[in-house]
Amino acid sequence: MPVRTFTMSRSLNESLATSQPPQSETDPAPVNGAQVKCTSQQREPLASQKPKNSPGTTFAAQDSLPKLPIPDLESTCRKYQDALKPLQTGREQEDTAVAVRDFLRNEGPELQERLKRYATGKTSYIEQFWYDSYLNFDNPVVLNLNPFFLLEDDPTPARNNQVTRAASLVISALSFVRAVRKEELPPDTLRGDIPLCMYQYSRLFGTARVPTENGCQIGQDLGAKHLVVLCKGQFYWFDVLDDNSDLIMTEKDVALNLQVVVDDAEQTPIQEAAKGALGVLSTENRKIWAGLRDVLTRIEGSNNSDCLGIVDSALFILCLDYTEPQTVAELCGNMLCGTSEVVKGVQIGTCTNRWYDKLQIIVCENGSAGINFEHTGVDGHTVLRMASDVYTDTILRFAKSINGQAPSLWTSTSPDPSKRDPASFGDVSTTPHKLEWDMLPELSTALRFAETRLADLIQQNEFQTLEFSGYGKTFIISMGFSPDAFVQMAFQAAYYGLYGRVECTYEPAMTKVFLHGRTEAIRSVTSESVEFVKTFWGENPPQAKIDSLKKATQKHTTMTKECSKAMGQDRHLYALFCVWQRALDEEGAEAASSNGMSSNGYSSPLEAGSDKDAHSNVGSPNRGSVLSDDGSLSSPSNGQALPQQMPAIFSDNGWDRINNTILSTSNCGNPSLRQFGFGPTSGDGFGIGYIIKDDSISICASSKHRQTKRFVDALESYLLEIRKLLRMTQRRATSSTASRAREAQQRPNVSGGSKSRGRVIKGEGLKGVDTPVSEGKAESDDDGLGGYGFFDAGMLLQALKANQDNKDKASEKAVVNARKAIGKKLRLSEF
Repeated sequence: MPVRTFTMSRSLNESLATSQPPQSETDPAPVNGAQVKCTSQQREPLASQKPKNSPGTTFAAQDSLPKLPIPDLESTCRKYQDALKPLQTGREQEDTAVAVRDFLRNEGPELQERLKRYATGKTSYIEQFWYDSYLNFDNPVVLNLNPFFLLEDDPTPARNNQVTRAASLVISALSFVRAVRKEELPPDTLRGDIPLCMYQYSRLFGTARVPTENGCQIGQDLGAKHLVVLCKGQFYWFDVLDDNSDLIMTEKDVALNLQVVVDDAEQTPIQEAAKGALGVLSTENRKIWAGLRDVLTRIEGSNNSDCLGIVDSALFILCLDYTEPQTVAELCGNMLCGTSEVVKGVQIGTCTNRWYDKLQIIVCENGSAGINFEHTGVDGHTVLRMASDVYTDTILRFAKSINGQAPSLWTSTSPDPSKRDPASFGDVSTTPHKLEWDMLPELSTALRFAETRLADLIQQNEFQTLEFSGYGKTFIISMGFSPDAFVQMAFQAAYYGLYGRVECTYEPAMTKVFLHGRTEAIRSVTSESVEFVKTFWGENPPQAKIDSLKKATQKHTTMTKECSKAMGQDRHLYALFCVWQRALDEEGAEAASSNGMSSNGYSSPLEAGSDKDAHSNVGSPNRGSVLSDDGSLSSPSNGQALPQQMPAIFSDNGWDRINNTILSTSNCGNPSLRQFGFGPTSGDGFGIGYIIKDDSISICASSKHRQTKRFVDALESYLLEIRKLLRMTQRRATSSTASRAREAQQRPNVSGGSKSRGRVIKGEGLKGVDTPVSEGKAESDDDGLGGYGFFDAGMLLQALKANQDNKDKASEKAVVNARKAIGKKLRLSEF
């Protein structure tokens, strides 16, 4: 059996060094807004029948990208206090203010200088610390770190069964691999001309998270050319690329191999196969998993060692599930953590058919497909690009089978494998091989315990989805709102309606406009958002509610822009904390030079509620070490020694509050995805993935049984209610699906003639477009706030007021406001 050499990954700079001189570490950072050095046709190959991207296009802009800036210390502290203010009582705000002033007077300036000195010559000031927070996470990665994508069904019906869909996805994914390796993948851009960092694409394939006693490492086989297939917990592999990264199998060849795998896997009863489903071990506590890997690799060159090497070094894992989840929520759960089904004491659910340390493409028996990815080295934006290109390629290949002149997504394609001389493939094995592990007694015992713990974990979490079709991006923009900010306010309003309070909320902002940029934290709860939810749930006129919503969304949009420019506070403060912590223990800092990467994604790295101390002394990657050249993190010769006591800003309760996210949210998706999601980041929180499409909004919420369905129902009720309010405050109601063609119908018919003949047919799609709609009419278009109809919304606000003496006055005021609203309706009905 061929054995792959599984090596630690190189940095992108090292990879590119063979083709171009590296940028000097002492070179000043380029100015913001550097442009991609390629034509529009190179950026968008579908714009031309024959795109002509030059080799090296993918990483062409890397050397011109600016480095992540270190924010001003006082600005960071001010934003930190602003983020905490709506979450704290008056006394807590005073305590935090004292802690911040103490930090600015004492340790803060010194830590800032140390951070600047460390960042000199480094790719990013935060990168190393961020990888450490991920790689030293001890708890299982399933449900805690790995997100999922649920793809839309293949639009070609013939591919919507397991083997044909899987074969199609594999071929498209391999074409993507080829484009990355040949540096022909058009680079990501912002608004078409601002280049984004492409480094993460070099970490996407042939990569695995490898646990060790001192934290995890990221290993990568840069020349990987095989994939591993998991079917009913059994492992198979075969080569799919040659040494030149060209495909050596057609879609029909791959389908044949996968059918052989499925047929072979069915020969073993699933209860028997479950006893050897070693993929379950990848769901274990990381230190336990590290010890079990030592058992597998105890004897170098042994069968188990070779099998593990094949899995680790695969391009990716293809999981063929034998189930057909019936609901969208069940599909999402299957893609995130698999199903748990115990029959006669044996686990036969799809949770045994996974390997969570690698990128996984999952295909159900009915062709439903998704992606589960190891999150350390890549963010959702990167995997979304892959998923989008893979989905697009499946459509274009079908089009090409109809019309040979149809365009291709790729700059160049592999030679047709069916027309190549097999000798040109080189040393490959295209026939599926089954990995047969030696099930040592200690492995069998460990597998049984790992499975029961995994089943516990799955049972502790629940998932609910909302596929809201009432409106989407088009309608929201037509109302003058940012779609993302609009949906963020929906989360806060729904939560406040259920619990009568706001909680710490997180949303990531992408910072890939910078070299090796990842994300910055948007803290969505602001004074403006709190004012909005209180106004919305109070007895206030519709216009007042909409005006308050406008202010809250504008504030959110402003923060998003600042965070996208790396001007937020979370990453900066976390880096300062790491600098202080590691300066205290040089021995711990020296151990930090043994790991391998850095960064975060849709949620804070490892938050307080995730049962992991995100700030423990941990190992760091070799590249861009946190240490100085001699392995220490000493202060400058003229610097002052740092006190042993933790800085007040980090010991203050505000630090714990901001790092315990209750609503962890992320907006990631496009029409190629049906849903996107992840597990909750704290025991009493929600994990919320959402996709805002043109005419719909898809939401996947998870929690540890915190009435997730009720929360999703509250979201739907809010979205309907806010649409009603928007219609009430508009002189002319606007359809969520209105188009320019429909708007043209409203223009006077200046030409006259037969164009006006006949009776206008008013379908549901034209509601609110053909004629003005009064407030009374708009109100009747939607049901009320669902489960909230049993009480007056104003009563909720009053019940939450601490001053009982003002209850009667507040009630009278609410009645007055209600009567005024009724009067306004009568006046507006005249239009």
